[in-house]
Amino acid sequence: MEILDKGEIVALLKADEPNSLFIEPLLEDNQIGAVSIDLRLGYDFLVSIYSRKAFIGVDGDGDGSRGAERHFQGTRRDLGERFILYPNQIALATTLEYICLPSNVFGDVIVRSSYARLGIQLNTMLQPGYRGCVSLELANHSNTPLELVVGSRLVQLRLYSVSKEHSYLDGDVRKYYGDVRPTVSRFDRDPDLAALAKLAIKP
Repeated sequence: MEILDKGEIVALLKADEPNSLFIEPLLEDNQIGAVSIDLRLGYDFLVSIYSRKAFIGVDGDGDGSRGAERHFQGTRRDLGERFILYPNQIALATTLEYICLPSNVFGDVIVRSSYARLGIQLNTMLQPGYRGCVSLELANHSNTPLELVVGSRLVQLRLYSVSKEHSYLDGDVRKYYGDVRPTVSRFDRDPDLAALAKLAIKP
């Protein structure tokens, strides 16, 4: 495993072949740093909301619970507009950029230091061959509301090469692929939940 530097990233972006790196739109050349790529905050948000239901349930809208879809409310902002992220609030967003990774490269996404110092934390990984706008699960861990600007550089993508090629769609069922808007958690589709339900002791 080896982290890709700027020269290698630029070479992959310019390569005219199916298994190359694709990132659009890259609005400025200096978004590519020595070993990372700055990515911008996209237009759409799913914001966590309160409800009479006590918890988010695996079985959706059951007795006293609600499904993940009903935990969030959608909103949209234009480039340059502000979005307020409140303390203890979760907002699902995406990057402005659409990304296609080669089958021998995976990505690690972290919040830029300027925003981490304000209380925003995020860490997600993109498997080799990933396609889509990057999902950003934003949480404000400070005690003060934070103002985010749509189109601003919010996160950094670090790319790592691996020795073998991997198909993103082989093996495990992929729940998130090709998304261009925020997508709620699909934890209830995990295949092990059905097996665990059979093992659960019924009263």
